[in-house]
Amino acid sequence: MKLATFLLATLSLFAQTPAKPSPSATIDKAALEAYLRHAELWIPQVGVSIDDPQPSAYLPGFSEVAVHLSYNGQSKDEHYYISQNGKSIVKGDVYDLTKSPFQSTLDRLKTSSQPSYGKAGAPVSIVVFGDFQCPVCKVEADVMRKNLLQTFPDKVQVIFKDFPLESIHPWARAASDVGRCIYKQDPQAFWKYHDWIYENQESITPDTLNSKVMAWAPTGGVDAIQLGRCVDGKTTDSEVAENMAEGRALGVDATPTLYLNGRKLVGAMEWPMLQQLVTLEIEHQATAAKCEEACLVNIPKIGGK
Repeated sequence: MKLATFLLATLSLFAQTPAKPSPSATIDKAALEAYLRHAELWIPQVGVSIDDPQPSAYLPGFSEVAVHLSYNGQSKDEHYYISQNGKSIVKGDVYDLTKSPFQSTLDRLKTSSQPSYGKAGAPVSIVVFGDFQCPVCKVEADVMRKNLLQTFPDKVQVIFKDFPLESIHPWARAASDVGRCIYKQDPQAFWKYHDWIYENQESITPDTLNSKVMAWAPTGGVDAIQLGRCVDGKTTDSEVAENMAEGRALGVDATPTLYLNGRKLVGAMEWPMLQQLVTLEIEHQATAAKCEEACLVNIPKIGGK
């Protein structure tokens, strides 16, 4: 595992514990924030909110604490592991050698009721956190839509999740709301909208988004009246907010961010590179399915014979 440990030698972050041990620690959030601000060099302008600790599912004997950061309209989440005795903080990735190295990420990715294309249950899933106003997302979407299913017709499923960067893209969240409304009306029509809005990205403004969408709707097989009601009522905005919160909890802070069977990939990739990564993952899945426990990593004993 890759772990960076900060030993709290002089600062007690925990209140007194009861005689009976509790499943998760009780922390002094003000003291923890002060320590982390110093350790991580968070400037005073950064807002910090700390969740209550929860027993870690991945690191026995430690509690996991989510820390939410905000600055200039942007937000980011960090995760730390804190020992029950209050003397150690661990920041990093924890690996269970009997599971995928990306299992903790896979456990957090919610893919039900999300737009998707490709074969359900395919050996490779690619979850895309995207922004309809993001030029780099447009490039990546074009690469994937033109190549993935043609090359891997029954091996890949792509799931789209909204992550509009509101601080720099003024119409991105509204476009995500529209996309979710279309998905509710017709899941297949969502992908017509997805392709159309990226194709017309440069001509759309905050003032023209709705009129352009309504003019396009009949050509995409979408009921414009039903769509208008959904958009005006902000019916799907809470779903977009859930996707954004999930992305932040995973550490997403740029678009596009892809999760290829849980492996995080940031930014647009040229097709040869993406093709190679998908091929390697397909081969890995095939090998893992054959060998199961026989393929577990064998860790040599240090100093042993």
